[in-house]
Amino acid sequence: MTTRPVQILLVEDNPADVMLTQEAFEEAHFPHHLSHARDGVDALNFLRRSEDHAGAPRPDVILMDLNMPRMTGLELLDILKEDAELRSIPVIVLTTSRAESDIWRSYNLHANAYIPKPVSIAEFVEVIETLGNFWFHKVALPQPPHQP
Repeated sequence: MTTRPVQILLVEDNPADVMLTQEAFEEAHFPHHLSHARDGVDALNFLRRSEDHAGAPRPDVILMDLNMPRMTGLELLDILKEDAELRSIPVIVLTTSRAESDIWRSYNLHANAYIPKPVSIAEFVEVIETLGNFWFHKVALPQPPHQP
């Protein structure tokens, strides 16, 4: 539904998973800009444009892991959905956890989707292509508020 590149914030502490996600998005061939935050604290700084992220773009969607140092994905999700400025940003949990308790807690904190990370690279690329097709071609995302 959007004609501009989709702004995606990846919140992930594992460098190998960051590289895999970047490669999967490149192979998915849809216009996007992928930003990265290394944990929940860094993500909040990015979203609030503080510290090293003064010029950060507002993401159209957030992809995040649950298991991170300093602030877990569940803690971040709770903060995001309580924040009037940030709650409208869709959050997709992309994590290795398949624990039923993590799934329930994520949805109770208003995650928009919960996707267990695929094991193979081919499956990971397929997940990203499916995400891209659904979230960036089918779904109407809220436009970022006008910024001075």
